[in-house]
Amino acid sequence: MTPTLELIRAFLGWAAIFNLMLLFIWAGLFIYARGWMVKLHGRWFKLSPEVFDAMHYAGMGLYKLAIWMLLVIPYLVLRFCL
Repeated sequence: MTPTLELIRAFLGWAAIFNLMLLFIWAGLFIYARGWMVKLHGRWFKLSPEVFDAMHYAGMGLYKLAIWMLLVIPYLVLRFCL
């Protein structure tokens, strides 16, 4: 079975929605439950609060960039250009 453009477009769209929701959950936890996250990660890693914040902020930025470059932009190209 060969995937059609419609199937690929639907996959990219749903994958983008799922990953953006995951990013929003991550950001929400970081904003509203930061103390709990620091305590949880502090059990495994010895991180200062500044390093913890920088790592999560950079991780969210890279994750958002990956979502846009690998899912959202290809979806928009397939949706509006083909």
